[in-house]
Amino acid sequence: MSGQAPRRLPPLAALDHAARLLAEHGFNVVARNERGDSLYLQREGCAFALRLSNHARTTKQRQRRTDVLASLVVRDARSSEQVAALVAGTLRDFDLARGRREAQASGAASDSGAASRK
Repeated sequence: MSGQAPRRLPPLAALDHAARLLAEHGFNVVARNERGDSLYLQREGCAFALRLSNHARTTKQRQRRTDVLASLVVRDARSSEQVAALVAGTLRDFDLARGRREAQASGAASDSGAASRK
């Protein structure tokens, strides 16, 4: 081991690295904002999205894109290992939020089905 600190990727390179790691987990870019600093990614057949950007979402963005379950924000230079850890956390958050959203939808469907059977 050389004792040197891990090489840090500039923010745009870190975002590109995160996008590649997310692609390994089945996420594909489905949209990007006009400036190109925010990407929206989805897994095939999934109605929900994950956002990758260099800035947090605004209230307006949250209202407009209710399909986004998790965001990964990279503002500063990061090592490859740090980016991988951020991706892992974001994947966990996405999967948990998706499970909650799908449980709510199935609960609402069964509630409406019960009401229609009365």
